[in-house]
Amino acid sequence: MRKQFIVVSALLMGMAVSAQKSEIKTAEKAVKSSDYPAALAALSQAEGLINDGNAKKYKAKFLYLKAMATYANGAATDNESIGKSFNEVISYEKATGKQKYSAEVGGLLNTLINKVAGESSDLYNEAIASKDLATFKTAADGFKEVFLLSPTDTAFVENAGMAYFAAKEYDLSMGVYKSLLDMGYTGIKTEYKAKNKETGAVQFFNDEKSMKFQVKLGMVVEPEVAVKESRKSSLLTRIAKIYIAKGDNDNALAAITEARKANPDDYSLLIDEANVYYHKGNTQKFKEKLEEAITINPTDPTLYYNVGVMNLDQKNIDDAIKNFKKAIELKPDYGDAYNNIGAAMLQKAEPVIEEMNANSMNFDKYDAIKANKLDPIYKQALPYYEKSYELNPSDSVRATLNGLYENLEMEKRIE
Repeated sequence: MRKQFIVVSALLMGMAVSAQKSEIKTAEKAVKSSDYPAALAALSQAEGLINDGNAKKYKAKFLYLKAMATYANGAATDNESIGKSFNEVISYEKATGKQKYSAEVGGLLNTLINKVAGESSDLYNEAIASKDLATFKTAADGFKEVFLLSPTDTAFVENAGMAYFAAKEYDLSMGVYKSLLDMGYTGIKTEYKAKNKETGAVQFFNDEKSMKFQVKLGMVVEPEVAVKESRKSSLLTRIAKIYIAKGDNDNALAAITEARKANPDDYSLLIDEANVYYHKGNTQKFKEKLEEAITINPTDPTLYYNVGVMNLDQKNIDDAIKNFKKAIELKPDYGDAYNNIGAAMLQKAEPVIEEMNANSMNFDKYDAIKANKLDPIYKQALPYYEKSYELNPSDSVRATLNGLYENLEMEKRIE
């Protein structure tokens, strides 16, 4: 009885394999005749037994036909399913070491990847020119499609994050960057690229073998293998910028702290940190971070100007003037810096004016204080206001200048 049962089981197994082989042949004919729904229907009948030990020799062909039917000669639009089916062929043949269909499938996949990536890049550039938020979002959706086609192309997911950010789709952008970090993405990867021989457009490949195959066929030229540097600190920086854009200063600072651990000398990141402290109303920390930024980039006049403004607000007059003068040294036409030097000097006049007011009934002393203490301050501030007005004429500076001319009993006046 047992022996008979084994014979019957073997017979049934043979019948199943035969049926499966028949379904695969049916699918192959349907693919050749472009009847892709029929091909998929036939393959679905064979799918249940495809991993059976006796049927594994048909698996590569099964996966290939499924990929071609899903692709539908380029007519299909479900890039996630297309990418999955194409990559199943490539992964399976890589695992078995028998690459019968990988070159063809890889070529189609690369063509589709370059098509979607190219269209998305064009849309992104169009959006930059037009500032249209909807176009930015469409470009971002396209970049995500590239990742669905090729999960190794995580750089395009990063592009999607950038485009979503530009579209002000902050939550979508945040989701993209966090997903990259969650999957351990650093941006360090080997890129395989070459130029299309006919169009000159750059094409990217999944691996060196696929690239060399197309070079051999004469389809592409100038093959190149390049290793990209880590992008982790950049991702953390972008997450921080999203929090800043959303007005979430506390989470922004937390993200910046993590980003600076990865790249402590990032100048722009330090400026972002300073600005977050400014928005939180912590002007002391704002000034400290700007002073730290000066040690990294000592030739930026704006840094000295802003530190000067903070010193001016804190009544550190001499330090403020020193920073404004350094800004002018680096940028001789810095009109606002000239104006603020004048303003800082006029702050020195405040206690002198109080002293004059306290002696308003003692005319001789009042006049002496004015002549010996106040007028020298006004004369010192005057050329800075004049230079400021020369560089950037404004009603407020004109009013200040006319007030100084009057107090110094000068006949000059600006109308």
